[in-house]
Amino acid sequence: MHDPVYEEVHQGHNIKIYHDPDSESPREWCNLGTLICWHRRYRLGDSHQHDSPEAFLRNLADVSDQSDLSMDRLRDRAECKAIILPVFLYDHSGLAMNTIGFHCPWDSGQVGFVYMTLADVRNEFGVKRVTKALREKAVDVLRGEIVDYDSYLGGRVYGYVVEQGGEEIDACWGFVGGYETHCLPEARNAVPRSDPHAPPATGALTAYP
Repeated sequence: MHDPVYEEVHQGHNIKIYHDPDSESPREWCNLGTLICWHRRYRLGDSHQHDSPEAFLRNLADVSDQSDLSMDRLRDRAECKAIILPVFLYDHSGLAMNTIGFHCPWDSGQVGFVYMTLADVRNEFGVKRVTKALREKAVDVLRGEIVDYDSYLGGRVYGYVVEQGGEEIDACWGFVGGYETHCLPEARNAVPRSDPHAPPATGALTAYP
């Protein structure tokens, strides 16, 4: 096992946070959105059969190949049937992904789309009409899925080990995102609370860069 990225003593137990090298891609989870990407070197997002962004938009908008529409018009047609966000990739000493673009024009660019059909929105939220507020909620869901996938691409997936007296008593892996947000609180919650003689938390022993 690699060295921990963070350690602390909590109620008499040692907590160690590690990078998770064998984490599952968030795209294997039950996602509401579908992430469609095209890249010469990487297999990104969800599996699909669309040869190009134009083919994808034509399929989503139900527009035939014979229709002479620009990409902007195809996007407009598709957005009548789905909530669609552009997805951008930054490729320089690692991968990063977002839905708003990156400042570096040389190592970044649009790599695909993440979308949710309006039918899926109505089914998921149990409504007959997709209001502006619901559309914004769906957009937040899609952005959140890309945030998780960006963390996965960037190696920000962690696990914890709880030890007492040098023996492992609990461990859990696959926490996506900054370890302070989910992994560390879960590790602290895993520490048994039944020992009345346990010393109080002493804070961080070591936080590694």
